[in-house]
Amino acid sequence: MYIGFVMAFLLLFLICVFISLGVAVMASVSDVRGMIIPNRYTVYVIAAFALAYSVLHVGGHDHVFGNLLSHFLSAGLFLGVTFIMFLTGALGAGDSKLGTAYAFWFSLHDLPVYLFFMALFGGLLGVVSLGIRRWKPFDTAPEGSWVAQVQGGASKVPYGVAIGLGTLIAFFYAGYFDTALLGSFLTVKQG
Repeated sequence: MYIGFVMAFLLLFLICVFISLGVAVMASVSDVRGMIIPNRYTVYVIAAFALAYSVLHVGGHDHVFGNLLSHFLSAGLFLGVTFIMFLTGALGAGDSKLGTAYAFWFSLHDLPVYLFFMALFGGLLGVVSLGIRRWKPFDTAPEGSWVAQVQGGASKVPYGVAIGLGTLIAFFYAGYFDTALLGSFLTVKQG
C-alpha cells in the first residue's frame, strides 16, 4: 500500500476522533447552558465512528477497532439501560442518545472503562449540583442554565459533561492516542 494512502487513513481516523471529542465539548457546553443536547451531536458522533471504522477497515487496520459486532453490542447495551433510566426519569433522552453514540466507539472490552468514568464524573457533578442547590453561590446565573435551575430547586445534572469526560478517558484507554497504534500505520511497505 502506498504511504500516501496510509497517511490519509491515519489522518481521517484522527480527524474522526477529534470531531467526536469536539462534539463532546459542544454537548457539554449546551447541557450546562440549557440542559439540552441537540440530536445533531449524536448524528455527528455516529457518523464520525462510521467513517473512522470504514476507513480503517478499507485500509487494513482492523486491529484498531476489532469486531464491528462488539461495537454494536456496546451501543445496544448502553441504549437499553439508558432507555430504562429515561423511562424512570433518571436520565434525559439527549444524554441517552449521546451516550449511546459514544458507546459505538468502544468494544465490549473497553465499554466498562467508559461506563466507569462516565458514572464517576456524573456522581461528582451530582455532588456539585447538591452543593449549588444548598448554598446558591451564584448571584446571577443565566436563565434556563443548569446553575439557575439547580439554584431554583431542581435536581438536575448536566450529564453531557460526564459523558464527554468519560469518553475522553476511554479514548485514551482504548488506545486511540497510543503511539504504538499510531505508529502501526507507518509499518506498511512503501509502494
